[in-house]
Amino acid sequence: MDTRAGHGRYPYSPVPERPVYDWPGGTRLAVYIALNLETFDFGAGLGAELAPGGPQPDVLNYAWRDWGNRVGAWRIRDLLDALQMPASVLVNSRLYADCPGLVEAFRARGDEIVGHGRSNAERQGALDEAAERALIAEATEVLARAEGKAPAGWLGPWISQSRITPDLLAEAGYRYLLDWCHDDQPTWFAIRGGGRILAVPYPQELNDIPATVARKETGRQFADAIVDAFDEMLDQSRAAPLVMGIALHPYIVGQPHRLRPLRQALHHIARHRDAVWITTAGAIAAHEAARAAD
Repeated sequence: MDTRAGHGRYPYSPVPERPVYDWPGGTRLAVYIALNLETFDFGAGLGAELAPGGPQPDVLNYAWRDWGNRVGAWRIRDLLDALQMPASVLVNSRLYADCPGLVEAFRARGDEIVGHGRSNAERQGALDEAAERALIAEATEVLARAEGKAPAGWLGPWISQSRITPDLLAEAGYRYLLDWCHDDQPTWFAIRGGGRILAVPYPQELNDIPATVARKETGRQFADAIVDAFDEMLDQSRAAPLVMGIALHPYIVGQPHRLRPLRQALHHIARHRDAVWITTAGAIAAHEAARAAD
């Protein structure tokens, strides 16, 4: 008897054996930018570190992250404007109070607003079911009130999920989640009660936190990885439709020495806009849902 634990969300499926289809415009590679707008507690809670933190309050790392909302995010906004690129903006709900005008600036661009918990000082996967449901409900209500509609997608703070997170998200009305990096195509997850929710691929390799904080890559190395991944996936997409996400955090890639090579990498992608679908995670999810309904 096999006693190994499993998630039971999706079966194994090798990519060469799947149906071949197109994204809009007859393209095969969908590219989206996931811009994480996050807020943190002062003197408590979680947060990425530029340098090993000292006793709380950890002013060095708190101020580094806060720079991203005060300066870096606005530089990235200007870059996306110049390239006429949309973004999926992953929003901690407490940002509306902590940084008034920040989320609104991306809303004005027409960007997609995605649920991203209350703050990135906490993980939802450590909570019991009632507390996790309450966190999702609180964050969703704040975003829905501010944006005039509930978000369609969710990324847990710190990519944190419990065993029932997909169920709770579906029950809260979410149509897709971003936490899983297990594939290069959208995947339908089974949920309790017989329904399903879509997982849109979210990057952990083309993600500036693992690249910079964990692997200690330079901005140039991260930008080169984006270009290399794009060129390779564009070639691979001749055989199958693929999704390429790029995960950005303003306090990291908004820094001038990282922003310049990032600009060059995104320019490279923009020059191929006739050959690829530069889009949002929500548009990818909506396209996949419509395709599945045919």
